[in-house]
Amino acid sequence: MIRPASLSDLSALLTLEKRCFDTDQLSRRSFRYLLTEGNAETIVDERYGRIRGYAMVLFNSGTSLARLYSLAVDPDYRGRGLGADLLAAAEEVARQCDCISMRLEIRRDNSRGIALYRKAGYKKFGVHPDYYEDHMDAFRFEKELAPHLKPDLVKVPFYGQTLDFTCGPAALLMAMSALNPDVDLNRKSELRIWRESTTIFMMSGHGGCDPYGLALAAYRRGFSVEVYVSETGALFVDSVRSQEKKEVMRIVQEDFIAQIRELPIKLHYGTLTVEGLQEHFMDGGVLLVLISSYRIYHEKFPHWIVVTGFDDRYIYVHDPYVDEAAERSPTDCINMPILKKDFALMARYGKAGQKAVIILRRGEE
Repeated sequence: MIRPASLSDLSALLTLEKRCFDTDQLSRRSFRYLLTEGNAETIVDERYGRIRGYAMVLFNSGTSLARLYSLAVDPDYRGRGLGADLLAAAEEVARQCDCISMRLEIRRDNSRGIALYRKAGYKKFGVHPDYYEDHMDAFRFEKELAPHLKPDLVKVPFYGQTLDFTCGPAALLMAMSALNPDVDLNRKSELRIWRESTTIFMMSGHGGCDPYGLALAAYRRGFSVEVYVSETGALFVDSVRSQEKKEVMRIVQEDFIAQIRELPIKLHYGTLTVEGLQEHFMDGGVLLVLISSYRIYHEKFPHWIVVTGFDDRYIYVHDPYVDEAAERSPTDCINMPILKKDFALMARYGKAGQKAVIILRRGEE
């Protein structure tokens, strides 16, 4: 019988984990957290009082993406179809939570598991090098749980930010690389763009990047750039208490704007609807959008993402922030499906609801 797991199953799950995996085992602490507090659902297959297998699904707040975090079947019961049954039950759990796709990572040498997922309709979409404790690579697989949805995704390579404050440079690197494959996706480039486009101060930590600085960085690298900003005043200053720091941010942004006005960068003071974003996307633009991180991470800070596609109900994005503390991996951050109505609420920051969009095209355009 397949049923939801509870905290009373903790010891049995730990025993099963040790029987099934030699490395990368979930700890008692991780199981307890995911069973009680984490944004996850765990199901078990139990017969005659013995747990024969389990599946664990993680969910991303604010998105319609699920991740099969772990699936295990007791070695004594393998070859009886339990893995397929648990997988099907995990997919149903994801559907009930309004998820439209399931993703997972699996060791590249796990031929039995790979065969199971391929038979269930999963398709490989990437490789994560050196993913496991023993340095084995992971294959990334995905299955559409709502197969009528066919996002027309632009081919945007993924690059995860390496510092808490470099989402803008990481997003810009992804957008530029989508238009020019010769763009180097590396930390040196990430930090170079950050130095060029930071507004010096942000909250109590390192400075974040505003749309003007990022637009200038993209233009200097040979791209055609268009910027939409919802207001003419300084951005993000509400995040800073110090009047001196606010003044520095204003001066930096005024300097950025003055440089933009001397260049063929289109600067619009206005907003774009989700439909407007889609029009620019269909016209060949690659879009960086400022969002509030609250709906995804429950923390209030400005955050840049890259739009990768649209369909009738969803907008798809690459999120450069890989929250490893919350058991996220790059697999969770690629082409994240977000309901259009939810994205419209997400694509603003601060009490004033500041909005910003940067649109990149090839330089010759």
